Amino acid sequence: MVARFAWRSGYDGRDPVSREPLLLVDDPLFDDHRSRGYHPERPERLEAARKAIAQATAHGVATRRLEPRDATDDEIARAHTPAHVEHLRRLAGHWAAVDADTFVSPSSIAAARRAAGGAIALVEALLDPGASSRKGVALLRPPGHHATPDAAMGFCLVNNAAVAAHAALAAGLERVAIVDWDVHHGNGTQDIFWTDPRVLYVSLHQFPLYPGTGCAEEIGADEGRGFTVNVPLSASAADAVYDAAMRDVVAPVLERFAPELVLVSAGYDAHERDPLASMNLSDAGFASMASAVAKIADQTAKGRMALILEGGYDLGAIERSLAASIEAMLSPAEPPPASSRQIGATHRAEIERARRMSSETWRDL
Repeated sequence: MVARFAWRSGYDGRDPVSREPLLLVDDPLFDDHRSRGYHPERPERLEAARKAIAQATAHGVATRRLEPRDATDDEIARAHTPAHVEHLRRLAGHWAAVDADTFVSPSSIAAARRAAGGAIALVEALLDPGASSRKGVALLRPPGHHATPDAAMGFCLVNNAAVAAHAALAAGLERVAIVDWDVHHGNGTQDIFWTDPRVLYVSLHQFPLYPGTGCAEEIGADEGRGFTVNVPLSASAADAVYDAAMRDVVAPVLERFAPELVLVSAGYDAHERDPLASMNLSDAGFASMASAVAKIADQTAKGRMALILEGGYDLGAIERSLAASIEAMLSPAEPPPASSRQIGATHRAEIERARRMSSETWRDL
C-alpha cells in the first residue's frame, strides 16, 4: 500500500504519488567539491538531499537514476564567455579562492563540469519523445545561479540552470522558464538571459541581501524586456507571502509565457531554519510553490519540470523541504486560499510593485 503524506493543512487524502518515476541526477563526484575548512556549501548538504529522496521513496515515489556526463566546453560556453571557460580550465586540479565566498578544490572543476552535464542529461531525458517521466530532480554541487557569463561567485562556478536552459533551446524548444526560489537573487541567471525572450527568468528572493541585485525594476532589456521578473521581498516573509506572490505575479506570468519546459532553481535557504537568511518559509511553503509551478508545467509544458538544487544551509530543512517539493511536484494540490490577514502592508506593497512592473509586458495581471 502506498504511504500517504500531508505537506499542507487540509490535505484531502488523495494519493499524492504520481505513477511516473522521478528522474534523478546525482554523482559521487559532487561530494569531492569541498573546502579545506568549514564552509556552508559543504558535502553534507547533498547527504540531506539524498535523505529527501529516500523520504519521498518511502512515500511511494519511484525513481529512475540518470547517468550524468561532463558538460563540454561548447555546452558551457552557451551560457558563459570563452574567457570564463578558459579560467575554469586553468583552475582545474588546484586549490584556489575565486572570491571571499567561493572556493575551488582540486576536484571542484571536475564536479562543476559533471553538475552542468547532469543538468543537460536531465533536460535531454525530459525532452525524449519516448520518455515515461516528465519530472526530475538534479542533486548538484557546486550550485550555479550566481555564476555570471564571465565570472564565478557566490559559491557558484558554472550556472547549471542556464546551461540546461540553453541545452533545451539547442534541442529545438522556443520557450523555457526558470523559476528561482533560492533566498538569494540569481544574478548570474538574470545576466545570462537579460536580452533573450526565449527564456523567462522569475526570481523570488529576500531583498536587500547578497548579491544586492534583483529589484522589481530589473526586467530585462531589448528583446528580452519583460522576460525577467523579480519579486524582491523584505525579511520575515512566510508561507502566505510567497503564496500571494505566486498567485498574483509568478503564476499569471508563467501562464502567459506558456513555457515548454520549466526549470526550478530550487534553493532551500528561505526556510525559517536557515542560518544565512531571514525568511520564514516552512516545508509546506516550498511544497505549495512546487505545486503551483507543476500545475503550469502540466498545462503548457507536457508536464516537463525539473528541480535543480541551489542553496540551503540547514540540513534538516533541505531534507524535509526537498521531499515535500518532490511529492507536491508529482501530485500538485489546489493552492491555499488567499489570506491577506497574514500579509503585512510592506509585503503586500512589494508584491504589488512586482505585479505592476510585470504588467508592462504581461497585460491584465
